[in-house]
Amino acid sequence: MKNSDVKILVVDDEPAILEVLSASLKDDEFNVEVASHGVEALKMYSEFQPHIVLLDVWMPGDIDGVDVLKDIKSKTKSAHVIMMSGHGTIETAVHAVKNGAYDFVEKPISFDRISILIKNIIAFESERQGKENLLSHIQASLRLIGVSEESRRIKQLTTKIAASDNWSLIYGERGTGKRTIAKNIHFLSHRGASQFVELKCASIPKTLLYGEIFGYSKDSQPGLNQDKSGVLELAHKGTLYLDGLESLSDEVQQALIELSKIGKAKKFGSSDYYTVDVKILFGTDKNIKDLVKMGSFREDLYLRINMQPLEIKSLKDRLEDVPVLFDHFVDEFCRKTGAQKKFIRPEALEVLKSYKWPGNVAELQNLVERVYILADQVTEIGVEDLSYAGMTLSGKAGAVFNSFGNFREARAQFEKEFLLAKIEENNGNISKTSEAIGLERSYLHRKIKAFGIEVN
Repeated sequence: MKNSDVKILVVDDEPAILEVLSASLKDDEFNVEVASHGVEALKMYSEFQPHIVLLDVWMPGDIDGVDVLKDIKSKTKSAHVIMMSGHGTIETAVHAVKNGAYDFVEKPISFDRISILIKNIIAFESERQGKENLLSHIQASLRLIGVSEESRRIKQLTTKIAASDNWSLIYGERGTGKRTIAKNIHFLSHRGASQFVELKCASIPKTLLYGEIFGYSKDSQPGLNQDKSGVLELAHKGTLYLDGLESLSDEVQQALIELSKIGKAKKFGSSDYYTVDVKILFGTDKNIKDLVKMGSFREDLYLRINMQPLEIKSLKDRLEDVPVLFDHFVDEFCRKTGAQKKFIRPEALEVLKSYKWPGNVAELQNLVERVYILADQVTEIGVEDLSYAGMTLSGKAGAVFNSFGNFREARAQFEKEFLLAKIEENNGNISKTSEAIGLERSYLHRKIKAFGIEVN
């Protein structure tokens, strides 16, 4: 933020102070307005909307500086007000700060002191704005994509869960986007500026899981001479996402129940509690209700985390989302790599919409990346490019590919047909064809010769 963008209101009943302070601030290129009493100060604040107010405590009239401060803070909690007084006492300063003043300075005014305070406020606001911009960017990059009724339901539930501090269960097949939804819940909540911490429970041996989550006390492990924090403490004031909750040991489940009741936990090897404030989200692709019936998961914990459950349906059950998801992943890949956007042919899009997607959204994203890496020379994505990128085809498209003995034959046939069509579109002009399909002319000539294509 440039000084000229910073608006400062100076309020004092002494003309000499108004003149000196405003002149000094204007010399530093700040945007400055002045007021000489409380009523005028409130009017100017409403009209000028300053970022910073330099406000005298003692002023004539019915409204003194503290009254002005209270009125400003009642309207704008984030307002930065620096109080000034020639009758400075500790009681006056404490009273001003208690009512929301940023700081208190005594008269005669030290402009160096004022300058330092203003710089600190500007630095604070710049950092706060930077965090807000980063948060907005993260929220945008993690936005939930989809136009189906199922996607709308997920977005609504995500918003509801984010508005509460209740623990929640996120259930869905692998690749449906449970982690992305967990992050959305975090960044949409009041905890969004704090840490989002995740742990894949299945990747940790059950004997170590308690310590990884709740931490270790010193001497509880060989060579450990000080306490070690677990992911629970790292997520303090934020959100903890435990993926694979079916892997939680009974000991961990018991400790989570205790945490949900009293807000406290114990490190591994310790009898002392520590307090932690955290929202926990649990992800799984298993039916936890069945595990409860089998006795491998505690019913009391299941009831605790199932108060606001979110089930994500498979991509095959919301195929209308496939085109918008495909386009989203294309844009994302191009933004990250600088690649030029490729357009998908209608017949290829129909193949995507009829595919069963056993790997769900994750499989679609991986397919997009493979297409861009392997079919880097083409400008339009066809059925042959989807197959070349590893997509298993069925139906009419699959029947065509099954007519070939191996992958090389199938790819060669489609390349030949593609080149024939493009050469015909450009009336046999090799230079135009080369430019249209994004291939070097010498490389195109080699392909024409290899396929035995006759060019008039």
